[in-house]
Amino acid sequence: MPKAKVFNMAGEELREIELSEAVFGIEPNEAVLHESVKNYLANQRQGTQSALTRGEVSGGGRKPWRQKGTGRARTGSTRAPNWTHGGIAFAPKPRSYRYSLNKKVKRLAMCSALSAKAADNAVIVVEDLSMDAIKTKDFVKFLDAVSASGKSLVVTPEVRENVVKSARNIPGVQTTISGVLSPYDILNAGWFIVDEAALREIEEVYA
Repeated sequence: MPKAKVFNMAGEELREIELSEAVFGIEPNEAVLHESVKNYLANQRQGTQSALTRGEVSGGGRKPWRQKGTGRARTGSTRAPNWTHGGIAFAPKPRSYRYSLNKKVKRLAMCSALSAKAADNAVIVVEDLSMDAIKTKDFVKFLDAVSASGKSLVVTPEVRENVVKSARNIPGVQTTISGVLSPYDILNAGWFIVDEAALREIEEVYA
């Protein structure tokens, strides 16, 4: 049974809790994780790239020279792709790169990412992850107290403005809520710092 330590916002260790075996204790499926990360990055693409084809480049309406008899290669336009200032062959055009994964794959990817963090002892549970005021210095002190140096993902059950604003200027620290958690964010972070209430929500959804 995987376990994690529970801290308060002062960085003091309060107790140790058991994590759900079904969510944090499975063998990570690397193939599914790869597919999930690839899907996430593809869905982030804007798809606004565009280039001109030979039919869209200005000019080139007249045949440069007659078809035969000049000794030169036949050509019908100065805007063919092999000409300088010509159009682009197979020019990229705006399109959507989005595609979806089925629910079972998404669930397996999430559990695999969480289990990988638990196996690395990189899960930190906070009894009440909240801030009385917007203080980046205080949040840095908290991270130092729980030894969460480097890239960290901070998860709360709902948007807590003081936490978000206190953490947003810290390099490598990202905040999110349990309802929109993604395997990419989990894998991309060195530490998974989660509010205890958010942890119960995650276990309830994915167990």
